Amino acid sequence: MTSHTGSIEAPAAADWVTLDDLQTDPFPVYARLRAEHPVAWVPAVNRYLVTSFDACHTIELDAETYSANEAGSLMKRSMGHSMLRKDDPEHARDRASYGSSLRPKAIKETWQAIFQANAEKYLADVLAEGPGADLIRLFAAPYAADNLRAVMGFDNASAQDMQRWSQTMINGTGNYADDPEIWALSEQSSAEVDVVIDEMLPYFRQHPNSSILSGLANMPDALGIDAIRANMKMTIGGGLNEPRDVLGVAIWALLQQPDQLAQVMNDPTLTPTVFDEAIRWIAPIGMYPRQATREVELGGVLLPAGARLGVVIGSANRDESEFDNAAEFDINRPRKPHLAFGGGAHYCAGAWVAKAQVAQVALPMLLDKLPGLRFDPDHEARITGWVFRGLLDLPVIWNA
Repeated sequence: MTSHTGSIEAPAAADWVTLDDLQTDPFPVYARLRAEHPVAWVPAVNRYLVTSFDACHTIELDAETYSANEAGSLMKRSMGHSMLRKDDPEHARDRASYGSSLRPKAIKETWQAIFQANAEKYLADVLAEGPGADLIRLFAAPYAADNLRAVMGFDNASAQDMQRWSQTMINGTGNYADDPEIWALSEQSSAEVDVVIDEMLPYFRQHPNSSILSGLANMPDALGIDAIRANMKMTIGGGLNEPRDVLGVAIWALLQQPDQLAQVMNDPTLTPTVFDEAIRWIAPIGMYPRQATREVELGGVLLPAGARLGVVIGSANRDESEFDNAAEFDINRPRKPHLAFGGGAHYCAGAWVAKAQVAQVALPMLLDKLPGLRFDPDHEARITGWVFRGLLDLPVIWNA
């Protein structure tokens, strides 16, 4: 599959793209790139950005040409060489090591009750704060962190630890400005996570449970410690920010669309649809890297072997050639596949867990227990990011 027929051109240089513009609001940048050069060299990020749905989808389905094992990977530096930066068969073995911990049966039998209890715990904090409470700080972030702590088996860590580790290591994976302070904080968190893992592995060999780390500790043919550490750090990143940011975006979007909010209030079975539209509209993981293993034509341009690519699914999911009125949040749009969870062999292993936390537990609970939910007129919500995009804060009021 390609997105272009006819002559093949050299990639254009989009030297007008800045990191500040991407961080503040990347969507106007993406719209211009899709219209002018959907595969373009972007000096600000030192890679080719791929912004059309068709070209991104092509990459996802051709792992032989577009390798996840990128040289000089920021993620490798921040978190180690995890499954996300491996190709099969190494990727498949790492992924299989997670066993059944993230599958729907485990969610139903083990994790759903924990998600429910954590939602009730942090809802109490929101209610105690009262109108004006920040739903990100008081609910979405600690809720996602405590859920992830249980699923991973990090019994010797706190929700605050999980949040700090996730953010500082994620900042490392997106450190395209090569900020030394960001690297220092990422390295400190990485070392702390190593200590937690090294403490818990022997414990779970004697006291197994349903967690990921317990499964890793009791594999007949165990992964090496470096792979375990890297995969755990990768999971701390995506496993926290995805449910946190999708929940925040879903509420933020509904509060901007009173008709759709009323529709969901009248029919709570629509919360899975809200989840799917929120993650399409603003993908929490907006870009991931790939590297061309050979000279290849993509989107009408010729890429050299070794080309470093940014697969911008945050742009692909707003491609007007694939989604009508793509820039609009609309729970009533026709259902079509999107790329927010990736695709192919690297489809997000935690997709079911994220959806259960948000669509089945947190979102219906917040809409039910915070009647008349609306924006706090005295404090504006803030959203930022492009590699990872989510709300920094979401102050709200309701009918107390």
